[in-house]
Amino acid sequence: MLYNILSPFAEDFLAFNLFRYLTFRTGGAIMTALLISFIFGPRVINWLKSRQGAANNIREDVPDTHLKKAGTPTMGGFLILLSITISTILWADSSNAYIWIVLFVTIGFGAVGFADDYLKLSKKNSKGLSGRLKLLFQLLISVVAAIWVMHLTQPPLNDALVAPFFKGFLVNLGWIFVPFAAFVMIGASNAVNLTDGLDGLAIVPVMIAAGCFGFIAYLVGSTVYSNYLQIHYIAGAAELSVFAGAMVGASLGFLWFNAPPAMVFMGDTGSLAVGGALGAISVVTKHEIVLAIVGGLFVLETVSVIVQVASFKLTGKRVFAMAPLHHHFEKKGWAESTIVIRFWIIAIILALVGLSTLKLR
Repeated sequence: MLYNILSPFAEDFLAFNLFRYLTFRTGGAIMTALLISFIFGPRVINWLKSRQGAANNIREDVPDTHLKKAGTPTMGGFLILLSITISTILWADSSNAYIWIVLFVTIGFGAVGFADDYLKLSKKNSKGLSGRLKLLFQLLISVVAAIWVMHLTQPPLNDALVAPFFKGFLVNLGWIFVPFAAFVMIGASNAVNLTDGLDGLAIVPVMIAAGCFGFIAYLVGSTVYSNYLQIHYIAGAAELSVFAGAMVGASLGFLWFNAPPAMVFMGDTGSLAVGGALGAISVVTKHEIVLAIVGGLFVLETVSVIVQVASFKLTGKRVFAMAPLHHHFEKKGWAESTIVIRFWIIAIILALVGLSTLKLR
């Protein structure tokens, strides 16, 4: 919004020329989201505490050590959504349709998560919205977003799958692109949701992935850098670096309150929203496979659940002491802080591997 209002006056007021620079606006989005988190964080937490009352926000399928966290308010993802939305609208180019697509997915998935969290509080149990209903709403939102992306992106990239490491390699999916893109957004959303099980565990890898994809969006949307790196140029995609910056700032701000011992949990409101946002950015930038590398920690957590369920149904035996994977290590006696920090290290390593695909062609 500031870009659209102030940049036309750049010739008359030299300071307004700053708003033409994407890097300046990305930095502004980071700081704005961070400040919103700091200012409104305590108020949101107090409000959530007053609404939660005696409701049980601890799932039944977690180690007994989590019982001590009973009473910690959930639905803190509302703070993340608030920070991302306001800072993005303030600093991004409002005429850029990609911004509105990613915001649509983020807010839409966040609304689904909010409904789930609210039902948990109002019914005073840990069940919430049924899995089928959540998946249905996510599917509707992601299909609309996928079709929107197809409509905006220039051929032949509009329905294409791009593979890392191979320059010029394209697989034209046709209308199969729609279910594929929906799968990426829904998969990323639920993968983050599965990872969100320990204090600070999910939000830092989200922040790392958002920073990576902000960088990727900037490169993909630049003719100079995309030509140099031999990656596919997508006009307008660079503006998503502002949104990614808002995600980084909102994640940092939320971590302030979510650091062990957590004052608030993000709940489905936050985890579904930020996961969907990462999936949507990867679809727009045509780096869906790279998301699986950069967000490899989320993939690992999801695979651990799939393996556990499949193994128990087929053989009656469990591969892990408990799934997702972070609960397995809890059962093995690892301290929560040890698990969290080691998983952060894994997320950093995978992010570096994912970024390396930009040059290895």
